[in-house]
Amino acid sequence: MKKISAVLLALFVFSSTLVFAGPGSDHSHEPAAPISEDEALKTSADIVSNVVKEGKLDESWGTVKPGKPTQKTFQNQLEWVVAFNNPKVEDKNKQTLYVFMSLSGQYLGANFTGE
Repeated sequence: MKKISAVLLALFVFSSTLVFAGPGSDHSHEPAAPISEDEALKTSADIVSNVVKEGKLDESWGTVKPGKPTQKTFQNQLEWVVAFNNPKVEDKNKQTLYVFMSLSGQYLGANFTGE
C-alpha cells in the first residue's frame, strides 16, 4: 500500500508540473515586441506622471506634454527617448526632462541632459 501511495504521489507531482510549463505561459526568454511611436508617447507620459505622484518631480511636470519620440543608440542598444519641456522651471538646465525606454517600452531612466 505504501508503494502504491508513493507511486501515485510521484505521478501526481510530475504530471502537475507539466501543466504549468506548457505553451502560452507568461515566462518567456524571447525579447518583447517593440512598441510604436504612439505607445512610446503614452508610456513616457505615464512614467512622468508616476514620478510626479511619487514626489520626485515638481507638480508642474504633470501637465507637460511629451515631445516627438526619437530612437537613439546608447551602448550599442537602440532606445526610445522622449523629451518633456517645462518652461515653468526657472533653471534653464532643468527645463527639459529626457525619458529613456527600451524599444519594448521598459523604463530605463530619466535625466536633464539627454545623455
